[in-house]
Amino acid sequence: MYLSDIHTHSIASGHGTSCTISDMAKAASKKGLKLLGITDHGPGTLAAGTSSYFRSLTYAPKKRFGIELLFGVELNILDTEGHLDLNDELLGELDYAIASMHAQNYKSGTVEENTSAYLNAMRHPCVKVLGHCDNPAFPVDYETLAFGAKEYGVIFEINEASLMPDGYRGDTRANNKEILRCCKKLELPIVLSSDSHGAEHVGDFTYGAEFVHEMMFPERLILNNDIPRLKMILSER
Repeated sequence: MYLSDIHTHSIASGHGTSCTISDMAKAASKKGLKLLGITDHGPGTLAAGTSSYFRSLTYAPKKRFGIELLFGVELNILDTEGHLDLNDELLGELDYAIASMHAQNYKSGTVEENTSAYLNAMRHPCVKVLGHCDNPAFPVDYETLAFGAKEYGVIFEINEASLMPDGYRGDTRANNKEILRCCKKLELPIVLSSDSHGAEHVGDFTYGAEFVHEMMFPERLILNNDIPRLKMILSER
């Protein structure tokens, strides 16, 4: 059983759920989690969180239903220069940021261009997690990304939604295998993420956990149960 889930979405992400943050925390409590990260989509996603929403999170309670809450954002990478869709002032007020590629905001290029886009985004001190970089629609050089992650203190995620058999990203197993190979080689930690849009799949790592164990990835490098270390990495600037 894993005790934390740091990539989840509430109603503020604008699609897929009507669940509030309290709904998410209540579900996390029922599932035995200790730490929940709310990472609603950045303003570049249609109908997602506005700047005002992310600013208001500064004043939101950080504990609900016995669950410790972190408030972050899943940013959209906008171009090969690694520009992001939330300004530095607001990013500095949040606990951490995930940087992801979505087709609505980023036009996939060559392996070199996509890799550069991720690397440039990772240079931002608030970016702490690479979101579903297993997506075959955005091919990258994982070894180069892994060296960048080591340099900038960024975590790869193993995304549950990517590994679901009917997932819309298609077959990501080969890419996830390469991510784990590179992380194991460089002793890089990873985190299992549900990417749950709403309360239903909060803390659900069914396919992700099965995959990392199948690949014999070291448990000591999976951060979900090492909450102090996870929080330390997310807070480093």
